[in-house]
Amino acid sequence: MIVKKLSIVVSAFFSMSMFAQEVATTSTIEIKPEVKLSYLDSVKGTFKKDDVATRVDSLWMKELTSLDIYDDLTKDIQTINTDVTVDEELPTELLKQRLAAMNEKSPFDIEYNQGLENIIKSFLKNRKKSFSRLMALSEYYFPIFEDAFAKQNVPLEIKYLAVVESALNPKAVSKMGATGLWQFMYGTGKQYALKIDSYIDERSDPLKATAAASEYMTKMYNIFGDWELVLASYNSGPGNVTKAIRRSGGKTKYWDIRSYLPKETQGYVPAFLATMYLFEYHKEHGINPERAVVKNFETDTINIKKEITFKQIADLLDMPQSQIQLLNPSYKLNVVPYYQGEQHFLRLPKDKIATFASNENKIYDYVAYQSERRTLPAKLALKVAPKAKPMVKEKLELAKDIQFYKIRKGDNLGTIAAKYDVNVSDLKKWNNLKSNAVALGRTLKIKSDTDPIAKNIEEAKSSPAVEKNTETAIASSDENEKSNTVNQEYIVAAGDNLGSIAKKFGTTVADLKDLNNLTSNNVGLGKTLIVSKIITTVEGNNITTAIAVNNSMDPFKKKAVSARTLGEDYYVKKGDSLYSISKKYPGITISDIKKWNNIKDGDIKPGMKLKING
Repeated sequence: MIVKKLSIVVSAFFSMSMFAQEVATTSTIEIKPEVKLSYLDSVKGTFKKDDVATRVDSLWMKELTSLDIYDDLTKDIQTINTDVTVDEELPTELLKQRLAAMNEKSPFDIEYNQGLENIIKSFLKNRKKSFSRLMALSEYYFPIFEDAFAKQNVPLEIKYLAVVESALNPKAVSKMGATGLWQFMYGTGKQYALKIDSYIDERSDPLKATAAASEYMTKMYNIFGDWELVLASYNSGPGNVTKAIRRSGGKTKYWDIRSYLPKETQGYVPAFLATMYLFEYHKEHGINPERAVVKNFETDTINIKKEITFKQIADLLDMPQSQIQLLNPSYKLNVVPYYQGEQHFLRLPKDKIATFASNENKIYDYVAYQSERRTLPAKLALKVAPKAKPMVKEKLELAKDIQFYKIRKGDNLGTIAAKYDVNVSDLKKWNNLKSNAVALGRTLKIKSDTDPIAKNIEEAKSSPAVEKNTETAIASSDENEKSNTVNQEYIVAAGDNLGSIAKKFGTTVADLKDLNNLTSNNVGLGKTLIVSKIITTVEGNNITTAIAVNNSMDPFKKKAVSARTLGEDYYVKKGDSLYSISKKYPGITISDIKKWNNIKDGDIKPGMKLKING
C-alpha cells in the first residue's frame, strides 16, 4: 500500500515537472509578428519567374554609363598636338609592321606617319584605363553596328568611329547639341527620320541612329569615293571637305588635303585610326578589357501597351534603373510613353523579358493602381481649409522642399533627375537651362514642387471653392497641429538581410528600399536603416485631406490626396483618354469618371460631355 502511494506521488511529481517543462518551452516560443505585404510585394509574389537569373552590379553599370570618358576623349581630339613627340615604349619599326598588317585587311588607307604615332602613344600613356572600360561597352554595341553596316556594305571598321564620336555613350551631348552614339545634330537627325520629342530622342537609340549613320556613310562614299574623306565629311561636313580638295589643287586623298581641313578634323581621322590600333593590339599593350555584364545577344524587346516608368519596371522586375537606362537610352524622361497608333519597345535582359511577358496583365494593373492612388509624399502634409484667401507666391514657396546639387564629373540632367525623382524639363525650368548641357561645378536648384499638394494649391487659386483666406487657414492650422516626422532607425547586425529586417519591424522589403534609397537588396554591416516614418499632420476638410501613416502600412489603407472640383462638365477632345482626363483633376480616378457617367468600358469620343462631380 505504501509502495502504491509512493508510486502515485512519484508519478504525480514527474507529471508536474513535465507540465512545468512544457509551460517553460511554450513560453520561450517566439511569436512572430504578422508580415504586412505592400501591393508591390503581393503582385511580385504571384509572378511566374524564369529559372535564369541575371545579376547586375548597379555601381558597375553606372561606371559604364558615366560621361567622363566622353569628356576626356573629346578634349584629347580637340587639343592633341600631332607634332609633339610622346615618350612611350613602342618601337617605331614595330608600329609600322602592325599598321601595315591592319592596312592589308581594311579598305582604309592605313599608313605610318609621325602624327599617327604620336596620337597612339598619347592614348597608351594617358587613356589605358578608359580603353579598358570602352572595350567592355563595345561587347554590347559593336554587334549592333556590325549588323547595320553589313546590310549597307559599309566597312565594319567604322564601328570604331562611335568610340571617337561619343565614347560609346548614347546619352553623350556635345556643346553644340550633337547627341547620341553617332553625335547627330537636331537637323541631321530629323533629315534621317529620327524621332525627337519631349519623351523620345532616337538619336540616342543605338539601332535607329546606327542605321541613319550607315545611310549617311553610304551617301558620302558615293560622292567622294574614299572612306577617309567620308570620315572627314562626317566630322566637318561635306562642304569643308570640298573646299579642302579645291585648295589642295584637286587632290582627293585625306592625307594630301589634311592641312586644308578644320583643325579638329585634322586630328579626327588619326584619332579614329589610333582607336582602331588600340582595339586590335590591346593585349600586346597590357590593356585588359572589363567584361560586359549585359551583351547584345542576351537582351530582347517587348512592345509596351501602356505608359510605364523605369522606376515601376525596376521595382516590379527587381533590377536597377541604371540597367534599364543603359538598354533604353532613347527615352529622355525615364518613361516609356504610349502614343496611339505608334509602337514603343522596351529592351531588357532575356530573363526579365520572360518575367514581363508572363505577367503582363498584372504589371499593367499595378501601373494603373499607382496612377489612381498617388499617396501623399512624406515631406509634405498640408491641409487647406475652406474660406481662404489666394495663397501668395512666397507662402507657396515654403511648401516646397528646395535642395541644391553641385554638378560633378560624369553627371548629366537625366541621372540627376532620376536621383531626385523629378523631370528633366523641371530641372531645366528651375535653373533657366536652355539645353541639356550642364557645366562642371555648377549648382542646381531642385524643388519638390511636383508633389500633388503643391499642384493642388496652384490649381486651387482659380477654383471658386478656395478663393478665400488660404493663408489664414495655413496659419491657424500651424497653431493647432504642425507636421512632425519621427524616423525609426535600425543598425544592421551580422546575419541580417532586408527580408529579416522587414519581418522584424512588420514592414516590406520594397518599403525599406524606398525609405533608404536602396537600388539593390544588399546592405552593409553596421549601416543605419530607416525602418519607418511616422508623420503627424494637420487635419481638416474640403479641398485636400492628408493623413500620413507608417510607410509599412498596406497601400490599400493609405489615404490619397483628394482634390475634387464640384459639378464641372468636361468636353472630350481628340486624343483624350479616361486616364489623361483623370490626370487633369488631382484626386479623381478613372473609376470615378466611369461611375459618374455610366461608362461601362473605356470608350469615349471627341465632343462627348463628361460630368466631373465631387
